[in-house]
Amino acid sequence: MSDADKGSEKQFPIANIAQICILVPDLDKTIRNFYHRFGIGPWTIYTYDDKFVPKQSRYGKPAKYSSRIGLANVGPMRIELIQPLEGETVYTEFIGKHGYGVQHLGVLTENMAESLRQAGEAGLAMTMDGSGFGLDGDGHYAYLDTEDLVGITFELIERPKGRRTPEGTYP
Repeated sequence: MSDADKGSEKQFPIANIAQICILVPDLDKTIRNFYHRFGIGPWTIYTYDDKFVPKQSRYGKPAKYSSRIGLANVGPMRIELIQPLEGETVYTEFIGKHGYGVQHLGVLTENMAESLRQAGEAGLAMTMDGSGFGLDGDGHYAYLDTEDLVGITFELIERPKGRRTPEGTYP
């Protein structure tokens, strides 16, 4: 039995899951399917690139990547659809290993720096992050290296106080 199996690692508590993310090959088609087949919507659509998310990193080093994102709520749960466009990301890594599908669960935080500190103390490394996508330059997301531990990645999300106008909506 490994030390991690014995519970010797410091705990990083997860109080609730606010988001589920699905990686998709065609964002527009998937949004239409969710809306017309299941009544889930309306959807807001963004392209997260280095202009929209000015601070991007991968394994703590500056990175450049882009994805198209679709967001909709089902009750209190947010569904996030991501279509990777360019760059090496947690998304392309997942697709290479598993194909498209559910890639991460999102956990809200009010203080990203503190959450990342606690995650680090619990032995959970940050694999990718992005910040500055809010109206006031706020907003931050960070992925933790948890897939090998629990079969899925956890994303920490510090939502911006105000969102920019989406590039599109559906319907």
